[in-house]
Amino acid sequence: MAQHTRPLIGLNVDFVPADKATRPHMRLNVGYAEAVFAAGGLPVLLPILGQESEIGAFLDRVDGLVLTGGLDLDPRKQGLPRHPSVKAMPERREDHDRALVRMIPAPPDARARHRRRHAPAQSGVWCNLYIHLPEELPRAMPHRDTNCEGPHRHLVNLKSGTCLDEVYGGGELRVHSNHHQAVKQVGARFRVAALAPDGVIEAIESTDNAWFCVGVQWHQEADSASALDLQLFECFVHACARQSQPLAMSA
Repeated sequence: MAQHTRPLIGLNVDFVPADKATRPHMRLNVGYAEAVFAAGGLPVLLPILGQESEIGAFLDRVDGLVLTGGLDLDPRKQGLPRHPSVKAMPERREDHDRALVRMIPAPPDARARHRRRHAPAQSGVWCNLYIHLPEELPRAMPHRDTNCEGPHRHLVNLKSGTCLDEVYGGGELRVHSNHHQAVKQVGARFRVAALAPDGVIEAIESTDNAWFCVGVQWHQEADSASALDLQLFECFVHACARQSQPLAMSA
């Protein structure tokens, strides 16, 4: 890859079913694309097509992937009952996201190891979840405020020695939070990277230091995000640029 070329960064999109006023369509919070571009990447949108072969072809062409946030995952797919607090994303999007996540882990062969795919939101797809924090962890602090006019913020504590700790410079930071679900059990090949003061997991990352893969509960793509949040995108894009070079040289 030439030094001046922006890495291609894939972004998954949301699906909006048809109603009386609109036809079905796809959409994306522009903050994700703007953050990727500001960090030096070129955002490329992945439409919801539902074919794993096409998803694989898309992943083979991009240098990294941002999994964007959205509505809740359907708890029934974890074998749990539906909860009245859950606002489930359309099944078409959830099925597509799950297929996408299954194909994300970097394969072991040397040629494909250039791909370092990043998940800055919606980390629950790699984990078991608390479906509704106020009920399952009643002593937890508020992680969203539907009555607040501005963004709801709270502290998170970064785990020493993690990739996220290095990105943000260590210690604690204040984040834009808007969630009622949270990671309950971290999946294989991932570790906790940040905790809220009440012990709720706020970020996870890959245990493979050669694979830049981070998932956070806060909204670093929002207008209210801090300059530190852009550093997360910048470190991700730089990792994508570095790891894409061996593939270009071998072509």
